[in-house]
Amino acid sequence: MGAMADPKAMNLRFPDPAQRTAIAVAAKAAGVSMQEYILSAAYDRATAVEQRFLEGFKASMARSGAAFTSEPSSIDVDPEQRALEQETMRELERYEEGRAA
Repeated sequence: MGAMADPKAMNLRFPDPAQRTAIAVAAKAAGVSMQEYILSAAYDRATAVEQRFLEGFKASMARSGAAFTSEPSSIDVDPEQRALEQETMRELERYEEGRAA
């Protein structure tokens, strides 16, 4: 395995010389190396994408929550229905206990 001259160095190849020049000028104006400038720009872009995703996710959660609270669900039962279900379950348990005895 060949040793690199500077293990910290990033291989920067630009097919467009104007692009390389523009990045070099921007990096110099920012007072950082080209590597640092490129990595910082990549990080900024990634975090911006992440932020946009999180904002969209939060908006989606808010819409979903609003949809569930705006109208009663067909699976929500009223107290009378719940009491009837509980009584039916007790009767079924008593029936099963009687059969087992």
